[in-house]
Amino acid sequence: MDYDTIIGGSFRGCVLVCQNDAVVYEKAFGFADWPNQIPNTPTTRFATAWAGKVFVAAAILQLIEQGRLSLTDTIGDRLDIDLKQIDGSVTVEQLLTHTSGIPDYFDESVLDDYEALWADFPNYKIRTNRDLLPLFIDKPMSCPRGSRFQYNNSGYVMLALLLEHLTGQPFDRVLCEQIFIPCGMPDTGYFELDRLPARCANHYIRDQQCESWRTNIFSVDAKGTGAGGAYTTVGDIRRFWQGLLSGHLLSPAMTQDMLSRHSGEEDGYGYGIWLRQSPNGLIPYFQGSDPGVSFLSACDITRNLVVVLVSNYGDHVWRLFEDLFE
Repeated sequence: MDYDTIIGGSFRGCVLVCQNDAVVYEKAFGFADWPNQIPNTPTTRFATAWAGKVFVAAAILQLIEQGRLSLTDTIGDRLDIDLKQIDGSVTVEQLLTHTSGIPDYFDESVLDDYEALWADFPNYKIRTNRDLLPLFIDKPMSCPRGSRFQYNNSGYVMLALLLEHLTGQPFDRVLCEQIFIPCGMPDTGYFELDRLPARCANHYIRDQQCESWRTNIFSVDAKGTGAGGAYTTVGDIRRFWQGLLSGHLLSPAMTQDMLSRHSGEEDGYGYGIWLRQSPNGLIPYFQGSDPGVSFLSACDITRNLVVVLVSNYGDHVWRLFEDLFE
C-alpha cells in the first residue's frame, strides 16, 4: 500500500501503521510549533480530545473485575454528589455505553463548536472533573435512562468521579498507575495547558478573519477530564493496543466484552470504544475531535493491523481511516 499517496501532501500531524506487530509506516508532517517552524516528529505528544474515554472505560472495567464495582451499580448509590434532577438509578453500564440520558455539558445536537462553551464560563477553570459539574448538574435529564444511545461527555466525567471516589486518587493518577505504566506508555498523561511538558505540540485553529493560525489554548479545557483531553504519542497508542489485546489490562473475557457491541446505531459502541463493521468483522476504534485536534486509532484484530492518526491542525483523519480500511 502506498501510504504517502493515501495521506497526501496537506496532512499535518503523525501517522503510524503496524502490521503483525511490526511498524510498516511511521511519519510526521507539519509543525508542532508553527511560528518557530519546529516540526512534528513521531515522539511528539499530541492532544487526543474525546479519545481518552477508552482509558477511563478500561480502568472502570478493572474495578469491576476486582469486585469493587459492578455494571449494575447506580450513581445514586456510588457517588457523593447532589445529583439534583439527574436520575440516581443510572447505572455504570449506562454511563459506559452512552445510554444514561444524563444532561451532556456539550450536547452536539445543540452546539457544534466546543469553543462556544467558554463564552460565559472560562476554560482556565476546568482542571478537575468536579470543575465541569456546574455546566450540567442543574439541568434535567435529556431522556429516560436506557431509552436510547446519545454520545455523552458528562457520563464519562461521572465515571472519572467514580474512579476518584473508589480509589481516593485523582483519575489521571489512577489511569497512569493502572493503564499507562502497565502498557509502557511513558509519554501519555493529562497535562495542564499552561504547564505542558516537553515535546507537546501546539494545536492550531485557522482564523479566517485574520488569515492566520491561532492556538487552541482558549478553546478547550485547561486540563483533560474523564470526557477526554489526554496527550500521547503514536507509539504509546500502539502500546495501549498491545497491552489491551494481550491481557495486560483485563481478562480475555472482559476484553472481549469491552470490544463487543452494547449500544449505538449502525455498527455500534462497546465500552469506551466505537465499532465498525468490515468484511473481517467488527473493527474497534477510538477517536476524538476538538478545536485544533483530530485523532483516530483503529485495530483490525483479524489482520493484526493497527493504525494511529493524529493532527494538531484538525485535519481530516476520518478520510484517512476510510482509505486505509476500505
